[in-house]
Formats: sequence, structure tokens, C-alpha cells
Amino acid sequence: MYIKKILWAIALIGLAVAAYFAYYVYSAMFEPNTAFNNDEAYIFIPTDATYNEVREQLLPLLKDIDKFDALAERKQYISHIRAGRYVVKKGMSNNDIINSIRSQNIPIKISFNNQESLEKLAGRISTQIEADSISLVQAMKNDIFLAENGFSNQTALGMYLPNSYEFFWNTSADQFRERMLKEYEHFWTEARKAKAKSLNMSQNDVMTLASIVYEESKKKDEQPRVAGVYINRLRVGIPLQADPTLKFAAYQLPEYKNTVIKRVLNKHKEIESPYNTYKYAGLPPGLITMPDISAIDAVLNYEKHNYLYFAADAQRLGYHKFAKTLSQHNANAREYQRYLSSQGIYN
Repeated sequence: MYIKKILWAIALIGLAVAAYFAYYVYSAMFEPNTAFNNDEAYIFIPTDATYNEVREQLLPLLKDIDKFDALAERKQYISHIRAGRYVVKKGMSNNDIINSIRSQNIPIKISFNNQESLEKLAGRISTQIEADSISLVQAMKNDIFLAENGFSNQTALGMYLPNSYEFFWNTSADQFRERMLKEYEHFWTEARKAKAKSLNMSQNDVMTLASIVYEESKKKDEQPRVAGVYINRLRVGIPLQADPTLKFAAYQLPEYKNTVIKRVLNKHKEIESPYNTYKYAGLPPGLITMPDISAIDAVLNYEKHNYLYFAADAQRLGYHKFAKTLSQHNANAREYQRYLSSQGIYN
């Protein structure tokens, strides 16, 4: 009888232990373990992150980190960390969380507008994906990549078309560059290539001229007319005399760093630079900024007319007055110069 009691006691203890273990396993796996009030929270796991780095991000989000640790070890997550952006939703269990951060890398939308240089583009992108600005600049300026794909340091900016794109957060600099090349190649359809060929321009030439058109006019309805002026001048061999290229040339000089040129003066026209389109005919060596797609298509679909000149319109700021003769252009230019003087703008 005494032995039976002992056996029953052992059995009951065993059942109690099993029940507790089952409850512990259940609670560790399936009970809600989030400690935040928002609907969801995101964690960003860097490439080559350790479990401790992941744990640090999860610590303020969970009620019981110890139970999470136990399940993470049991499911071998600790030794299989994957980089990316992951969501933890309110009310998730540890099992749900591990499944999420193990296999459900969530893409993000990144965007960039008209950046003035590869360095500024890299700075913009580095705030949105894991890659830092230094690695991005190095990838963008890689000599082998540029040569293999028909770019130079002067034309490389044209490969990056301003828009919104979907990426994984843990995208590397090289991966970003390769994706942008594919977007560029997709943009250059056979129809666009044919239009560039009819202009006797390469894709880089089109992008360079588009950058000038964009800097001259942000008005989409006017850009094809501005492009038409420049194409007319290129065809008859007249220098473009584009003020934005003068500003670009000036900004490369130490004395113009951290300045804004509001009024182009004769001294600017004397700057020695291949970007000085008052001194040198034809297109400059490369882009002066990142053009909008509207400006690129404005070049490819330029307005056919006989204008050779344009000057800013003081009555419709942002637009221009176009002229076929130098005398008419000079009159338009004088009118705008008087407007600048009336506003106290002298340099």
C-alpha cells in the first residue's frame, strides 16, 4: 500500500511537471507577448547582425524576453539571423514573431528627386536603405562598371531616374546600382532609342541636354519648346549659351562654394570650363543635374519651331519669352534685367 502511494505521488508530480512544461511551452510559443500599444512596430536587422543585436531591438517590444530567448534557441533562430526590415504586430506570439523575422522581409518604398550630384544622391539613398553613402558613391563611380555600361563620371548621374522604387531595406550599394541600371535600360525603350538616333544623339547626350532643359524650366508644358531652341542651336552650330551650365561651372570653383548665383554676369561667361557653353559650342561633357523624366521626353519630343533664343519672362515668372532674332531676344533680356534690378538682385 505504501509503495502504491509513492507511485501515485510520483505519477501526480510527473503529471504536474508535464502540465507545467506544456503550459510553459504553450505560453512561450502561442500566448501574445507584445508590450506596445501601436498596431505594429518595425525592426531593422543589419547584415551580419548577431542575435544579441536583434534581441536589443526586441527587448522594449516584448513582455517576456526570456521566453522569446528560449523559443528562439529551440527553433534555431539564434544561429540563422536574416537581415531586413520586419514587422512585429500587436498581439503576436513568440512563434509568430520568429516566423516573421525569419522569412518575411518587408520591402520599402524609396524615392529620390532631382539630385545635383552622385554624392547628394548617395546621401539621400543612405537614409532609406542599409547601404551607407560612402559605399554608394564608390559603387556609383566604379570605373569598371561605368566603362562596361557606357558611362563616365560626368554622365553617370543620368543612369538614376527620379522616381519611387521598391527595395528591401538591406539592399547593398552594388545591388542598388544594378537595380537602377535595369530601371534605366527599361526606360530606354526602342521608341526612345529611335528618337535619340533621329536627333543624332546618344542616350548620354539626351540626358545631358535634358539636365540643361530641366534647369532652365521646371514648367512641363514649356520644356519641349526650350529643348527645341537648344536643338536648333546645335544644328546650326551656335553655342548653347545656357546660363545653368555657367552656374554649374562656377560652383566647381572654390570662390563660389556655398554661394547662390541669382544673376549671371559677364564675369561668369569668362570662366574656363568645358561646361561654359558661352565659350564652347556643342554639349558639355555631362549632366549638370538629374533631370525629370518630363525633361528627358521633352528633348526626345522637342517642339519644332524657328526660335533660337529665349529669356525669362518677368510677367510670368517661371516661363520664358522666345525669339527668332537677336534683336528681339535682346529686348526680352533687357526687360528681365530691369526686373531683376527692380528686385535688388545684382549678383
